[in-house]
Amino acid sequence: MTVLTAAAALCATASTAYAAQDTNQRAPRIVTAWARAWNGTAPQALGALFTADGTYTDEAVGVTFRGRKEIAGWKARADTLIDNVHVTIRATHLDGDRITVRAVYSGHLKGAPKPFAVPMTTQLSLDKNHCRIASDKDHYSLATVLTQSGLPADWTPPAT
Repeated sequence: MTVLTAAAALCATASTAYAAQDTNQRAPRIVTAWARAWNGTAPQALGALFTADGTYTDEAVGVTFRGRKEIAGWKARADTLIDNVHVTIRATHLDGDRITVRAVYSGHLKGAPKPFAVPMTTQLSLDKNHCRIASDKDHYSLATVLTQSGLPADWTPPAT
């Protein structure tokens, strides 16, 4: 319930006037909440930021999740595979109902000899009220994650 209350508060305070702008000094609230959810330990916090039929696509691994439950499940899966998952926002660009986020995605794949920290670009499409995420597309190099982690290029995560 706390997660849904926080999401509702985010909606209630969202600005309705969005023009194209770089927001390097202060990320839009939805972006800050998105990064906080990735950096936290409650998978439902990420799912709650999305519309009921929202989509989350991780382009590096070629998967798409639909709906809050599947999106929360993806975060839960990431937490079981990666220690210290962290997203650090570097810059954002707002254009209408789309936000481009430049960030650093980091963590330590469980069982890997070393941690990773790779550049990531995410495109968030917002709902008509700019309160929730309708779609998220993450772009980063899986090959670079594996190389930095000291894992072979053909490594695949263990089945759960």
